[in-house]
Amino acid sequence: MLQQTQVATVIAYYNKWMKRWPTVQDLAAATLEEVNQMWAGLGYYSRGKRLHEGAQKVVSELHGQMPRTVDSLLKQLPGVGRYTAAAVGSIALGQVTGAVDGNVIRVLCRLRAIGADSTSPAVTEALWSQANTLVDPEGPGDFNQAMMELGARVCTPKGPQCSQCPVQSHCHSFRKVYMMMMQCVNVQVHVKQEKTSRKLLGKLDRKLPTPPDIEDCVNSETCPLCPSQPWDDELGVQNFPRKPAKKPPRVERTLTCVVIRAGEEGEDEYLLTQRPDTGLLAGLWEFPSLLQEEKSSEVKEKRALCTQVSGLLGTHLTESLFQYVGEVVHVFSHIHQTYVVQSVRLKDADAQTQAENARWLSRSALQEAAVSTGVKKIVKLCDSVDGQKEQTSNGGKRPKRSSTKNNKNQPTSKTNKPSAATSRQLSLSSFFTSVKQES
Repeated sequence: MLQQTQVATVIAYYNKWMKRWPTVQDLAAATLEEVNQMWAGLGYYSRGKRLHEGAQKVVSELHGQMPRTVDSLLKQLPGVGRYTAAAVGSIALGQVTGAVDGNVIRVLCRLRAIGADSTSPAVTEALWSQANTLVDPEGPGDFNQAMMELGARVCTPKGPQCSQCPVQSHCHSFRKVYMMMMQCVNVQVHVKQEKTSRKLLGKLDRKLPTPPDIEDCVNSETCPLCPSQPWDDELGVQNFPRKPAKKPPRVERTLTCVVIRAGEEGEDEYLLTQRPDTGLLAGLWEFPSLLQEEKSSEVKEKRALCTQVSGLLGTHLTESLFQYVGEVVHVFSHIHQTYVVQSVRLKDADAQTQAENARWLSRSALQEAAVSTGVKKIVKLCDSVDGQKEQTSNGGKRPKRSSTKNNKNQPTSKTNKPSAATSRQLSLSSFFTSVKQES
C-alpha cells in the first residue's frame, strides 16, 4: 500500500483492510471484486490484485506458510520484487539485507556523489551493493527503516536539512558544497594577493595549475557512476540523484455515458460495465466508455456511443436522448485522461442489461463499489450540472460560471442580474452612457 503512496493516505485503508482480512487465509477466501472494492481510490490497483493472488498461493500451494527468506519471497509470491522482498525480509523476518527505495536511492547518491542516471542498471546494482554492505546485521530492519526515514525527513528531495543530518561528515555531496564555498573564499583572498603581487613583481608569466575537484574520478571517461551533467551551483546537494527526463504522459480522450434509470425505491440507478481482468484499472467498474478516435467527428462519436449503450441494454436508443454534460480530467502515472461525458436518462424503469459484464447500481451502492477515482469525478460533475439546472429552473437565475479563475480581476456587482428569459442585449451607446452617469 505504501508503494508510490503517502503514509497519511494509506493509514485508513490499512486499518480497514486488516479489520476485514486479519489473516492470509481470510484474504485468500475473498473475491477479487471485494478486494478491488476495498482498494477503490488508493490507485495502482494491480497492487491489491497481487496481494490477493499472493494470499491464494500461500494457502493453496504453500500450506498456509509464508516464505521465510528473501529469495523465497522473491521467487514464490507474485508481484513481489527486489525491494518488497528485502523490506519484508529485513523488517519482519530479520534477514540481513539492505532495502533500496526512492528515499534510500537519494541518500546513497548524495552520500557517494553518484551523478549518473540513478535508474541505470550500473547505478542500481551499485546502490544495492552499498546498502547490503552498510546494513547493520544486528538490526537490519531498524537500519533499513532509519535509512528510509533519513531520506523522508532530512535528506529530502527539496530543501534538505544538511545541518541536521547525522551522517553529514560522511557525505561527499555536502563536502563538495563546502569545498566550493571555501574555494570562493580562497579566490577572493587570492585575487587580493595577486593584485598585491603584481604591484611588487609585475604580471605573472604563467597560470598556476587548478587542483582537481575533490569528487572528480580519475576514470571519469569510463566510470558508470560519475556525473553525466555539469554541476549546478544553485542546486548544491540537490544535484544528486540524477534522473532521466520523464516522458510526457500519453494523452487520451474517452467518450463516457452516464446511463440513469429510476430505481424501485425512487433512488436513481446507474449502468456500469466491468473492465477486463488485465491492463489499466483491471476488474474495476466504470460507465460505458469508448476511446475517442483522433479524426472522428462529434456526430460519429455520439453515434458510436449510442450503439454501444443500445447493445448493453438490448434496445434501440436515439442519439437525441444523449445530453452533453462536460469534461473531466484525470491523470494517471503515464496517461493524461480526459473523459468527455454524455448522459442518458431512461424513462423505462424496467430497462435491463443484456451483457454479463454490466449491471445497475444505486447511488449509494455506487459510492461503495469497486470504481476508480475517475468515475467518482464524473459523478461529481453530473451532480454539479444537475444542481445548476435545478437552480436555474427554481430561481430563474443564471448559474455561476465554473471557470472563475480566469475572471479574478473582473469587478463583481452586488445587484441582482435579470433572468435569462427577460435579459436583453444593451446597445453600445447605452453602455457608455451608463458608465458616464455612474462616474
